[in-house]
Amino acid sequence: MRPVKKGLSPVNGNFNKYEEAKPDLVSRLGPYCSYCERPIKTLLAVEHIEPKDTNEALEKVWSNFLLACVNCNSCKGSTPVNVQDILLPDRDNTFLAYEYGYDGKVSPSSALNSQQSTSAQNTLELVGLDKPVQAYRNSNDQLVALDRPSQRMEAIGIAQESLSLFQSLPQPQMIESIVKTALSTGYFSIWMKVFDQVPAAKQRFIESFKGTSGSGCFDLNNGTTITPAPNPDGWIAGSKV
Repeated sequence: MRPVKKGLSPVNGNFNKYEEAKPDLVSRLGPYCSYCERPIKTLLAVEHIEPKDTNEALEKVWSNFLLACVNCNSCKGSTPVNVQDILLPDRDNTFLAYEYGYDGKVSPSSALNSQQSTSAQNTLELVGLDKPVQAYRNSNDQLVALDRPSQRMEAIGIAQESLSLFQSLPQPQMIESIVKTALSTGYFSIWMKVFDQVPAAKQRFIESFKGTSGSGCFDLNNGTTITPAPNPDGWIAGSKV
């Protein structure tokens, strides 16, 4: 899960309507769901970390906003949230907290302690990222993704093809072409996983995905994570528990 840095609120005080925060959120974080990392061109919503239905005081407050796709947003719904029990991409180094499998599964990192792992799992369950694959083959025997795990597997395939191209022509201009593909495909964490042994590409992913919290969460000299690595907007992953 990509750690992000929203920066300070663009308005003094609270927004008149929470929807007014969307242009600033998108311009600072890019058109990606803050949880599943999918690129969403339409229907990307201003997501209330603590639901507005259960905490009206935070309905128009910048610190309570992220971006979410319809799936993550609807899964989360109005479920009461205790921020001490979950990990948040604008407050924790969520990149350290999760592992992305080639089967499309997202799971808490094996490097976490038991309390950190529980917080990471709570977040997955909150937004439905623990749900299994649901896909079918059409009349042309093509696999059609109906869910987020299947879409992650498609992104992994695209990233792997890009890695093969780079290995055949390991030039800086090839990395720039790959970065463009990554930005259009989304799934920052998947690109970082597939290109784990290509530091120059990882550094460009960190620099190119808007709002990625680079300083503190990553070593920008080689694209590797710092351990432990706090998100500058908040806490070290799991330190709240």
